[in-house]
Amino acid sequence: MTDMTRAAVSRRHFLQLAGAGMLALTGTALTGCGNSAGGGSDKGSKLAAIKSRGHLNAGVKKDVPGYGYYDTAKGRFEGMEVDLCYQIAAAVFGVSYKEARAQELVEFTDVTPKTRGPLIDNGQLDVVAATYTITDERKKSWDFSTPYRTDCVGLMVKKRSGFTSIEDLDGKVIGVSQGANTQGLIEQMIKDNGFSCEPEFRAFSGYPIIKSSLDAGNIDVFAMDRSTLAGYMNETVELLQPEVKFGEQGYGVATKKGCDLSAVVDQVICDRLADGWLDQEVKTWGLV
Repeated sequence: MTDMTRAAVSRRHFLQLAGAGMLALTGTALTGCGNSAGGGSDKGSKLAAIKSRGHLNAGVKKDVPGYGYYDTAKGRFEGMEVDLCYQIAAAVFGVSYKEARAQELVEFTDVTPKTRGPLIDNGQLDVVAATYTITDERKKSWDFSTPYRTDCVGLMVKKRSGFTSIEDLDGKVIGVSQGANTQGLIEQMIKDNGFSCEPEFRAFSGYPIIKSSLDAGNIDVFAMDRSTLAGYMNETVELLQPEVKFGEQGYGVATKKGCDLSAVVDQVICDRLADGWLDQEVKTWGLV
Protein backbone atom coordinates (compact mmCIF):
# COMPACT_ATOMS: atom_id res chain seq x y z
CA MET A 1 0.00 0.00 0.00
CA THR A 2 1.40 3.43 -0.94
CA ASP A 3 1.75 6.39 1.45
CA MET A 4 -0.96 8.14 -0.55
CA THR A 5 -3.25 5.15 -0.04
CA ARG A 6 -2.64 5.14 3.71
CA ALA A 7 -3.41 8.84 3.83
CA ALA A 8 -6.76 8.14 2.21
CA VAL A 9 -7.85 5.50 4.75
CA SER A 10 -9.96 7.90 6.80
CA ARG A 11 -11.74 9.06 3.68
CA ARG A 12 -12.35 5.45 2.73
CA HIS A 13 -14.06 4.80 6.05
CA PHE A 14 -16.50 7.56 5.15
CA LEU A 15 -17.02 5.98 1.74
CA GLN A 16 -17.63 2.62 3.37
CA LEU A 17 -20.37 4.11 5.52
CA ALA A 18 -21.83 5.96 2.55
CA GLY A 19 -21.90 2.75 0.52
CA ALA A 20 -23.22 0.55 3.31
CA GLY A 21 -26.75 0.82 2.02
CA MET A 22 -25.81 -0.49 -1.43
CA LEU A 23 -27.68 -3.62 -2.37
CA ALA A 24 -25.56 -6.75 -2.03
CA LEU A 25 -26.01 -8.82 -5.15
CA THR A 26 -25.51 -12.56 -5.16
CA GLY A 27 -23.56 -13.89 -8.19
CA THR A 28 -23.82 -17.66 -7.98
CA ALA A 29 -24.12 -17.91 -11.75
CA LEU A 30 -23.64 -15.14 -14.28
CA THR A 31 -25.81 -15.36 -17.37
CA GLY A 32 -25.01 -12.14 -19.19
CA CYS A 33 -26.11 -8.52 -19.34
CA GLY A 34 -29.59 -7.67 -18.15
CA ASN A 35 -29.73 -10.37 -15.47
CA SER A 36 -29.68 -9.66 -11.76
CA ALA A 37 -29.55 -11.71 -8.60
CA GLY A 38 -31.22 -11.50 -5.23
CA GLY A 39 -29.83 -9.90 -2.09
CA GLY A 40 -28.03 -11.66 0.72
CA SER A 41 -26.65 -11.15 4.19
CA ASP A 42 -23.18 -9.83 5.03
CA LYS A 43 -22.12 -13.22 6.38
CA GLY A 44 -19.37 -14.41 4.06
CA SER A 45 -19.98 -11.40 1.85
CA LYS A 46 -17.11 -10.42 -0.44
CA LEU A 47 -18.63 -6.95 -0.85
CA ALA A 48 -18.72 -6.44 2.91
CA ALA A 49 -15.10 -7.56 3.21
CA ILE A 50 -13.95 -5.12 0.53
CA LYS A 51 -15.81 -2.22 2.14
CA SER A 52 -14.40 -3.09 5.54
CA ARG A 53 -10.88 -3.24 4.10
CA GLY A 54 -11.28 0.06 2.30
CA HIS A 55 -10.07 -0.93 -1.16
CA LEU A 56 -10.47 -3.49 -3.93
CA ASN A 57 -7.65 -6.01 -4.41
CA ALA A 58 -7.20 -6.52 -8.15
CA GLY A 59 -4.93 -8.72 -10.22
CA VAL A 60 -3.69 -7.31 -13.54
CA LYS A 61 -0.87 -7.98 -15.98
CA LYS A 62 2.35 -6.00 -15.76
CA ASP A 63 3.70 -6.83 -19.22
CA VAL A 64 0.82 -6.36 -21.67
CA PRO A 65 0.87 -2.78 -23.01
CA GLY A 66 -2.61 -1.39 -23.45
CA TYR A 67 -4.22 -3.88 -21.07
CA GLY A 68 -2.08 -4.10 -17.94
CA TYR A 69 1.42 -2.68 -17.84
CA TYR A 70 3.60 -1.48 -14.98
CA ASP A 71 5.27 1.77 -15.98
CA THR A 72 8.46 1.88 -13.91
CA ALA A 73 9.06 5.55 -14.76
CA LYS A 74 5.65 6.55 -13.40
CA GLY A 75 5.58 3.88 -10.70
CA ARG A 76 2.07 2.71 -11.50
CA PHE A 77 -0.02 0.23 -13.48
CA GLU A 78 -1.71 1.47 -16.64
CA GLY A 79 -4.04 0.07 -19.29
CA MET A 80 -7.66 -0.67 -20.08
CA GLU A 81 -7.96 -3.44 -17.49
CA VAL A 82 -6.46 -1.18 -14.83
CA ASP A 83 -9.07 1.47 -15.65
CA LEU A 84 -11.77 -1.21 -15.56
CA CYS A 85 -10.79 -2.16 -12.02
CA TYR A 86 -11.37 1.44 -10.94
CA GLN A 87 -14.83 1.26 -12.52
CA ILE A 88 -15.55 -1.83 -10.42
CA ALA A 89 -14.28 -0.12 -7.27
CA ALA A 90 -16.49 2.88 -8.03
CA ALA A 91 -19.54 0.59 -8.14
CA VAL A 92 -18.60 -1.24 -4.94
CA PHE A 93 -18.01 1.95 -2.94
CA GLY A 94 -20.82 3.96 -4.51
CA VAL A 95 -18.58 6.73 -5.86
CA SER A 96 -17.73 8.06 -9.31
CA TYR A 97 -14.95 6.63 -11.48
CA LYS A 98 -12.90 9.80 -10.98
CA GLU A 99 -13.36 9.61 -7.22
CA ALA A 100 -12.30 5.95 -7.19
CA ARG A 101 -9.06 6.91 -8.93
CA ALA A 102 -8.47 9.97 -6.77
CA GLN A 103 -9.04 7.96 -3.57
CA GLU A 104 -6.92 5.07 -4.90
CA LEU A 105 -9.64 2.56 -4.09
CA VAL A 106 -7.80 -0.24 -5.89
CA GLU A 107 -4.62 -2.00 -4.83
CA PHE A 108 -2.98 -3.84 -7.71
CA THR A 109 -1.02 -7.08 -7.83
CA ASP A 110 0.63 -8.32 -11.01
CA VAL A 111 -0.45 -11.81 -12.06
CA THR A 112 0.53 -14.41 -14.62
CA PRO A 113 -1.60 -17.11 -16.27
CA LYS A 114 -0.34 -19.54 -13.61
CA THR A 115 -1.13 -17.34 -10.60
CA ARG A 116 -4.46 -15.76 -11.60
CA GLY A 117 -6.79 -18.47 -10.33
CA PRO A 118 -4.90 -19.45 -7.16
CA LEU A 119 -4.77 -15.82 -5.98
CA ILE A 120 -8.55 -15.64 -6.24
CA ASP A 121 -8.92 -18.97 -4.44
CA ASN A 122 -6.74 -17.97 -1.48
CA GLY A 123 -8.56 -14.67 -1.04
CA GLN A 124 -5.59 -12.43 -1.85
CA LEU A 125 -7.44 -10.99 -4.85
CA ASP A 126 -11.07 -9.94 -5.20
CA VAL A 127 -11.00 -9.63 -9.00
CA VAL A 128 -8.67 -10.55 -11.82
CA ALA A 129 -8.74 -8.50 -15.02
CA ALA A 130 -5.75 -9.87 -16.88
CA THR A 131 -6.62 -10.90 -20.45
CA TYR A 132 -8.31 -13.88 -18.79
CA THR A 133 -10.00 -15.97 -21.46
CA ILE A 134 -13.43 -17.33 -20.54
CA THR A 135 -13.69 -21.09 -21.04
CA ASP A 136 -16.22 -23.67 -19.90
CA GLU A 137 -13.52 -25.42 -17.89
CA ARG A 138 -12.50 -22.25 -16.06
CA LYS A 139 -16.13 -21.38 -15.31
CA LYS A 140 -16.29 -24.51 -13.19
CA SER A 141 -13.80 -22.91 -10.77
CA TRP A 142 -14.46 -19.16 -10.98
CA ASP A 143 -17.19 -16.71 -11.93
CA PHE A 144 -16.57 -14.70 -15.09
CA SER A 145 -18.23 -11.50 -16.21
CA THR A 146 -19.73 -10.86 -19.60
CA PRO A 147 -16.79 -10.52 -22.04
CA TYR A 148 -15.43 -6.98 -22.19
CA ARG A 149 -13.13 -7.74 -25.14
CA THR A 150 -12.73 -10.45 -27.77
CA ASP A 151 -9.54 -11.44 -29.53
CA CYS A 152 -7.93 -14.24 -31.53
CA VAL A 153 -4.48 -15.86 -31.52
CA GLY A 154 -1.56 -14.57 -33.58
CA LEU A 155 1.79 -16.07 -34.58
CA MET A 156 4.64 -13.55 -34.43
CA VAL A 157 7.77 -14.40 -36.43
CA LYS A 158 10.94 -12.56 -37.36
CA LYS A 159 10.79 -11.11 -40.86
CA ARG A 160 14.20 -12.59 -41.57
CA SER A 161 12.86 -16.10 -40.88
CA GLY A 162 11.49 -16.46 -44.38
CA PHE A 163 8.31 -18.13 -43.12
CA THR A 164 5.38 -17.53 -45.45
CA SER A 165 2.98 -20.27 -44.37
CA ILE A 166 1.94 -22.05 -41.21
CA GLU A 167 3.16 -25.19 -42.97
CA ASP A 168 6.69 -23.78 -42.57
CA LEU A 169 6.44 -24.37 -38.83
CA ASP A 170 7.02 -28.12 -39.05
CA GLY A 171 9.60 -28.96 -36.39
CA LYS A 172 9.87 -25.29 -35.35
CA VAL A 173 9.59 -24.09 -31.76
CA ILE A 174 6.61 -21.98 -30.71
CA GLY A 175 6.90 -20.00 -27.48
CA VAL A 176 3.76 -19.73 -25.35
CA SER A 177 2.93 -18.48 -21.87
CA GLN A 178 2.74 -20.89 -18.95
CA GLY A 179 -0.84 -21.50 -17.89
CA ALA A 180 -2.36 -20.11 -21.10
CA ASN A 181 -4.49 -22.16 -23.49
CA THR A 182 -2.54 -21.03 -26.58
CA GLN A 183 -0.92 -24.37 -27.40
CA GLY A 184 -4.23 -26.20 -27.56
CA LEU A 185 -5.75 -23.49 -29.78
CA ILE A 186 -2.83 -23.72 -32.23
CA GLU A 187 -3.00 -27.50 -32.35
CA GLN A 188 -6.74 -27.31 -33.05
CA MET A 189 -6.19 -24.70 -35.78
CA ILE A 190 -3.61 -26.93 -37.50
CA LYS A 191 -6.07 -29.82 -37.42
CA ASP A 192 -9.07 -27.76 -38.55
CA ASN A 193 -7.20 -26.26 -41.51
CA GLY A 194 -5.62 -29.50 -42.65
CA PHE A 195 -2.03 -28.36 -42.13
CA SER A 196 0.49 -31.18 -41.91
CA CYS A 197 3.10 -29.38 -39.80
CA GLU A 198 4.03 -30.57 -36.30
CA PRO A 199 5.64 -27.74 -34.33
CA GLU A 200 7.16 -28.03 -30.87
CA PHE A 201 6.06 -25.86 -27.95
CA ARG A 202 8.03 -24.24 -25.15
CA ALA A 203 6.33 -22.51 -22.21
CA PHE A 204 7.74 -19.37 -20.59
CA SER A 205 6.88 -17.45 -17.42
CA GLY A 206 6.27 -14.08 -19.08
CA TYR A 207 5.77 -12.29 -22.38
CA PRO A 208 9.02 -10.27 -22.34
CA ILE A 209 10.97 -13.52 -21.98
CA ILE A 210 9.18 -15.03 -24.97
CA LYS A 211 9.91 -11.94 -27.09
CA SER A 212 13.58 -11.87 -26.10
CA SER A 213 13.83 -15.59 -26.88
CA LEU A 214 12.39 -14.90 -30.33
CA ASP A 215 14.85 -12.07 -30.89
CA ALA A 216 17.75 -14.29 -29.79
CA GLY A 217 16.70 -17.09 -32.13
CA ASN A 218 15.99 -19.55 -29.31
CA ILE A 219 12.42 -19.99 -30.55
CA ASP A 220 10.86 -19.47 -33.96
CA VAL A 221 7.43 -18.13 -33.04
CA PHE A 222 5.89 -16.00 -30.29
CA ALA A 223 2.24 -17.10 -30.03
CA MET A 224 -0.34 -15.21 -27.99
CA ASP A 225 -3.53 -13.19 -28.38
CA ARG A 226 -3.09 -10.64 -31.15
CA SER A 227 -3.80 -7.61 -28.99
CA THR A 228 -1.09 -8.79 -26.60
CA LEU A 229 1.36 -9.27 -29.46
CA ALA A 230 0.57 -5.73 -30.65
CA GLY A 231 2.50 -4.37 -27.68
CA TYR A 232 5.62 -6.22 -28.85
CA MET A 233 5.46 -5.45 -32.56
CA ASN A 234 8.31 -3.59 -34.23
CA GLU A 235 9.95 -3.36 -37.64
CA THR A 236 11.73 -6.72 -37.22
CA VAL A 237 8.65 -8.91 -36.76
CA GLU A 238 5.34 -9.71 -38.44
CA LEU A 239 2.31 -11.95 -38.04
CA LEU A 240 2.46 -15.20 -39.97
CA GLN A 241 -0.60 -15.67 -42.19
CA PRO A 242 -2.75 -13.13 -40.29
CA GLU A 243 -5.67 -14.00 -42.57
CA VAL A 244 -5.95 -17.34 -40.76
CA LYS A 245 -8.00 -16.28 -37.77
CA PHE A 246 -8.45 -18.80 -34.99
CA GLY A 247 -8.85 -19.19 -31.26
CA GLU A 248 -11.39 -16.39 -30.90
CA GLN A 249 -11.95 -15.85 -27.22
CA GLY A 250 -13.57 -13.43 -24.83
CA TYR A 251 -11.82 -11.80 -21.88
CA GLY A 252 -13.78 -11.65 -18.65
CA VAL A 253 -13.21 -10.37 -15.12
CA ALA A 254 -12.85 -13.35 -12.80
CA THR A 255 -14.13 -13.51 -9.23
CA LYS A 256 -14.55 -16.15 -6.54
CA LYS A 257 -17.16 -18.74 -7.49
CA GLY A 258 -20.57 -17.86 -6.11
CA CYS A 259 -19.56 -14.66 -4.29
CA ASP A 260 -21.80 -11.60 -4.14
CA LEU A 261 -19.20 -9.46 -5.90
CA SER A 262 -19.66 -11.37 -9.16
CA ALA A 263 -23.01 -9.85 -10.15
CA VAL A 264 -21.77 -6.34 -9.35
CA VAL A 265 -18.74 -6.87 -11.60
CA ASP A 266 -20.93 -8.21 -14.41
CA GLN A 267 -23.24 -5.22 -14.18
CA VAL A 268 -20.27 -2.85 -14.44
CA ILE A 269 -19.12 -4.58 -17.63
CA CYS A 270 -22.62 -4.49 -19.11
CA ASP A 271 -23.02 -0.79 -18.27
CA ARG A 272 -19.62 0.18 -19.69
CA LEU A 273 -20.33 -1.77 -22.87
CA ALA A 274 -23.70 -0.07 -23.20
CA ASP A 275 -22.47 3.50 -22.68
CA GLY A 276 -19.46 3.13 -25.00
CA TRP A 277 -16.82 3.57 -22.31
CA LEU A 278 -15.07 0.31 -23.21
CA ASP A 279 -15.06 1.22 -26.90
CA GLN A 280 -13.37 4.49 -26.00
CA GLU A 281 -10.81 2.65 -23.88
CA VAL A 282 -9.88 0.53 -26.91
CA LYS A 283 -9.11 3.74 -28.80
CA THR A 284 -7.36 5.36 -25.85
CA TRP A 285 -4.94 2.48 -25.42
CA GLY A 286 -4.48 1.77 -29.12
CA LEU A 287 -5.75 -1.80 -28.91
CA VAL A 288 -6.41 -3.78 -32.09
